[in-house]
Formats: sequence, C-alpha cells, structure tokens
Amino acid sequence: MNDRVDESPLTDNSHDFSAAASELRMATFRLARRLRAQRAVDTMSDGQFAVLAALTVHGAHTLGRLADRERVTAPSMNRTVSLLEEAGYITRIPDAADRRRVSIDLTDFGRTIVDETVRRRDAFVEEALAELTPDERDTLARAALIMRKVADR
Repeated sequence: MNDRVDESPLTDNSHDFSAAASELRMATFRLARRLRAQRAVDTMSDGQFAVLAALTVHGAHTLGRLADRERVTAPSMNRTVSLLEEAGYITRIPDAADRRRVSIDLTDFGRTIVDETVRRRDAFVEEALAELTPDERDTLARAALIMRKVADR
C-alpha cells in the first residue's frame, strides 16, 4: 500500500502557502494572457478595452469616474478616451445642466467591439472546457467561485 501524500503545492497542509500562491498566480496570469489575446480588434490595448468594458457594464461615466474606476490618472484616462473617441468607439456627451461636465459613453460600434470580444473569449473558454473531463469541469466551476471570493476581498 502506498501511503505517500500528494505533495503538490495546492494541497500541501504545512500552511506554507507561498508555493501554492505562486502556482495560482502564474496559472491565472497565463490564462488571462490567453484570454486577452482573444479580441475583436488586435490594435486595441488592454487598457482601452477595459474602458469599453467598464462603460458596457456600468454605463456612461465622467472622465474622473472612469479614471478612478480603472485606477489611472485623469490625464492618462483623457489620452485613452481621446484615442477611443477618434476610433469611433465612444462619444462624449455634454451634460444638459452643466455644460462643463461631460459624460463618456459607448457608441454602437464600441458596443459591437465589446460584444464580439466577449463572444471570442467565451468561445475560447468553452472550447477548452470541452476538452476536459466532467470532474475537471466541476473542479473549475468550484474554483471560479473561490477565485471570485478572493478577488472580491
């Protein structure tokens, strides 16, 4: 009988989580890189797409709110917004009550780019899941809930 215990970093009970943390970090970043490569527009940066995605999920924002949400400076966000506006992905909408205030929102073209990128990314994951065993898919479903919990802390 083999009494050997699984010594993989993710099941080590020694409470030394550094190896497990490193393994999880590397796997997460590698998968994220593969997902980011699945996009509708190859020339769009990750930061630019993040702005489009934020507008899709949260609706129109002022430049300051977008900068805060994406954790960048207002001048950096202004450059990103200007590039996206020039490409036709977003539009600036003056506030009716305060002409100095401007909201940034998606154009129909911008929404199409987000939808197509999401479709491609989902298809990538669906294809990968189809190659796994049912037990592996169940494990990943449970892991997704745990990863969300970690991300939300």
